[in-house]
Amino acid sequence: MMREPLLDRKSGAQQPSFPSFLTKYLYSGHFLARWGARMWEFSVGLYMISIWPDSLLLAAVYGVVESGSIFLLGSTIGEWVDKLSYVKVLQLWLMTQNFSFVVAGATVFGMLAYSDLKSTNPGLFIVLIVVTNLSGAMGMLSTLAGTILIEREWVVVMSEGQPPGLLTQMNSVIRRIDLISKLFAPVVSGFIISFISLKVSAMTLAILNATCVWLEYWFFMSVYKGIPALVERNLRRTLRPSPVDLLESSLIQNGDPESAESSQKQNFREKISKIPFVCAWKVYLEQEVVIPGVSLALLYFTVLSFGSLMTATLEWEGVPAFVIGIARGISATIGIAATLVYPVLQSRISTLRTGLWSCWSQVQ
Repeated sequence: MMREPLLDRKSGAQQPSFPSFLTKYLYSGHFLARWGARMWEFSVGLYMISIWPDSLLLAAVYGVVESGSIFLLGSTIGEWVDKLSYVKVLQLWLMTQNFSFVVAGATVFGMLAYSDLKSTNPGLFIVLIVVTNLSGAMGMLSTLAGTILIEREWVVVMSEGQPPGLLTQMNSVIRRIDLISKLFAPVVSGFIISFISLKVSAMTLAILNATCVWLEYWFFMSVYKGIPALVERNLRRTLRPSPVDLLESSLIQNGDPESAESSQKQNFREKISKIPFVCAWKVYLEQEVVIPGVSLALLYFTVLSFGSLMTATLEWEGVPAFVIGIARGISATIGIAATLVYPVLQSRISTLRTGLWSCWSQVQ
């Protein structure tokens, strides 16, 4: 039986064959996209508790809408990313994410500017709440599409045929960018909310997303056009048949009228099993990593996170917004340190043992 060596002495900077400025463009575009998402993620709880100061209902409802949309539609987003071309996914992701946060920022500004709207015009108030929830959920779903495209597709394709440590290096930098956004975006938003106003914070969010979308698109398209491997992979993706086409062709080649007839007369259980999120769970449960994945998920049941509901609760208890932002930044700093330590450990004690040590550290 082959055993993985305890130590791997191969280390050093990994230089790709493509121009280094393209990776900087990739990192810059990813930073701008993640910054807007992290600003909204932190601020939405504070917006909701300020709109309805007497209750955590709005913050809780938004948390349910956002989490529920990702649970129900996350697998569908993954299928779209897999089926559509890179350019189409990029366009849909950036336009949907930034437009959603612009709409959410504008509706929040309207509710904050007219604080008596809940009593003077309840119908309009409910409409604005619904629009805000749906816009925020769409923004987070499109952020998920961008995460899949960049972290699961582009980074992998860009590292193919390159020095072996490049994928680890790029993944660490991408993760570090996300954590840096998680560190500084709440701090900036907290200071704006505490020392200027919530309305200025909402308008800043809307204006930032409206202006940065064009720069983000230019960064990512420069990377796409500058790396032939991405163009080649995109062509192969668009030319390959979909699973539905393969199923239909197999039925036609089989030529069995009974099998074709039975496929048309599917029972209720078969129809349910073809719902996207049900199919995604079936695929996941068939993977070898299902037990470690469930174990990691159970571990997070014991961890408090700075989600929208916790942020709103702290504000409700009188904790200033800038203090909440600083506390959240401190937690992100620890995550940034992990992205610096991981490549060193991975190069010296192997990926397997690094992962095991990380899991045990979280448990303890």
